[in-house]
Amino acid sequence: MPPHAFADRPAGQPPERGTVDALISQTRRLLGDVDAVRRESVMTDEADPESRWQRALYELAVHQLSDLDRHLAQLREGPAPLAGLPSQRVTAPPAEPGSLLSRVGSAEWDLLTDEATWSAELYQILGRDPAAPALTLDELPALVHADDQPKLTAMVTDCLIDGKPMDGEFRVVRPDGTVRTVHMMGEPVLDADGATASMWAVLRDVSELRRSQRAVSETRDSLQRQRHIAQTEHRLAVELQEAVLPPWRGSLRLPHSGPGGLDLAAQYFPSSVGNLVGGDWYDALELPGGHTLLTVGDLTGHGVAVTSGMAMLLGAVRGMALCDTPPGELLGSLNHLLDSSVQPALGSALCCRYDPAARTLAWAQAGHPAPLLFRDGTGRALTPPEGVLLGATSGAVYGQAEEPLRTGDLLVLYTDGLVPRRGETASAGRLLALAGPLTGARDAQDCVRVLREEFGRGEREDDACVLVARIGS
Repeated sequence: MPPHAFADRPAGQPPERGTVDALISQTRRLLGDVDAVRRESVMTDEADPESRWQRALYELAVHQLSDLDRHLAQLREGPAPLAGLPSQRVTAPPAEPGSLLSRVGSAEWDLLTDEATWSAELYQILGRDPAAPALTLDELPALVHADDQPKLTAMVTDCLIDGKPMDGEFRVVRPDGTVRTVHMMGEPVLDADGATASMWAVLRDVSELRRSQRAVSETRDSLQRQRHIAQTEHRLAVELQEAVLPPWRGSLRLPHSGPGGLDLAAQYFPSSVGNLVGGDWYDALELPGGHTLLTVGDLTGHGVAVTSGMAMLLGAVRGMALCDTPPGELLGSLNHLLDSSVQPALGSALCCRYDPAARTLAWAQAGHPAPLLFRDGTGRALTPPEGVLLGATSGAVYGQAEEPLRTGDLLVLYTDGLVPRRGETASAGRLLALAGPLTGARDAQDCVRVLREEFGRGEREDDACVLVARIGS
């Protein structure tokens, strides 16, 4: 019989050993570099989806480079002899079971004699006894997972009848019950007359490679789900704020502003880290008799739960204020209410009640910065009331103070996250340093513009609020 020729492919020449050695050296250098970066860069937080995704990608890259290194080594050494055929060239000994080198094997099926010849590596891949005869094409499907047998049959049929190259994957079930994923590439071998004489194939065990790729895909999907959840929580929190909370922008104008009334404006400074809405709030409410309620504060946490808790809190504060509850008693009752509920947790609060007829401000604080009063180009913090109870027990009454005010006075209520990472003292200092621009502003909204220019730049780990009230004539 004339020598076989592969369909549509000229006979190839074996690569020069020096060229392959150079490729192996380059691959190993790259493998070492990637492995070093992996060890230095990958986080170990198992609960973090992004950390798991990064680790899976690094492991996949190292795995693929390791496979490339072994395949180039096999290319340099040449194939092991096919079982049952004498070898005409010196080859490397068969790879040890379980090594990466054993993941590539070859086979040829003679259609004229119905004989099959397998390499030693293929026996290892399929978990077969090397002493057993190689399986024919008709017997081969017995090793394949039942769900993948139609795929293999279609590949072989297209190759033998239509002369199409084979390139596909299927699962094999080894005698010990383990399942491996095999990638098979092959072509028909033609005789001198152009008829198909045999079929040649290379089979590669890609089980570990596919496992690594699945890990990348699963961690990527998990990361995307986490991001989608965070985006959804942010959207719901914003929608809830817009539905039930004061607008986090613009001015707060009361419907009736008589003698001594207030010109109000406020600003919300969102966190620049992440997308979740925080728990800081401000609020203003006109009360019966012409009084005005002003509150600022913060709840611990972020997201939808905090936003819904904020709505509950403001509802309770407004309800108690409408019942003419003084600020000190109001904070005591609010503390008792929140202590008896699972959510939310109060971080701090400031409650003020302005009487325009007497031009006095009654106020109480619960672990919160005192209001700042600006007058005649200077500013100061109001003196805290006596008997202030920070973290008071349920049922306690917070101390309450009163401050006489004049026409043109400016009150600034703020949360302690106004100056990122520096707290209440730094925030008060920065605000008091703006006494000139604030007292020289045209109105409350112009004051907010000054504050926005001062505090609205740079990164902010948490959100913050500021409320400005100017005493009218």
